[in-house]
Amino acid sequence: MKKRIIAAVLALLFVASTAGTVFAARLKCTVDSVEGDKVTMTCEGADQLKPGDKPRVTPPKGGAIEGC
Repeated sequence: MKKRIIAAVLALLFVASTAGTVFAARLKCTVDSVEGDKVTMTCEGADQLKPGDKPRVTPPKGGAIEGC
């Protein structure tokens, strides 16, 4: 009986801790202009963003790697 109560409490704590996790939306964007520290982009699905959001920007992979 005691083990079941502890298991239920732990399960509820786990659910409560993961419920607060926010998953970032994946958007495909194109950079329109760069002016100093300000970047203007056009994104598909930008309606998912709100003012004050801090999106993570990852540059495209690839390019030449030069070596000896």
